[in-house]
Amino acid sequence: MAKSQATFMKKQLEKNRQKKKEDKEQRKQERKQNAGGGDLENMLAYVNEFGEIVSTPPEKKQA
Repeated sequence: MAKSQATFMKKQLEKNRQKKKEDKEQRKQERKQNAGGGDLENMLAYVNEFGEIVSTPPEKKQA
């Protein structure tokens, strides 16, 4: 009887591992689909003359 119980537990553990793997793959696919923008322009931030972080580049001043 001990052998069949051990076999059953092995099967249950393998099912659990497979389910975790499938869930992880599904979350990975959802993240890929919901990915926003990844281009460099959207990730840049600038600091203005007052020390505030802004998304627009500073204007070039003519000297």
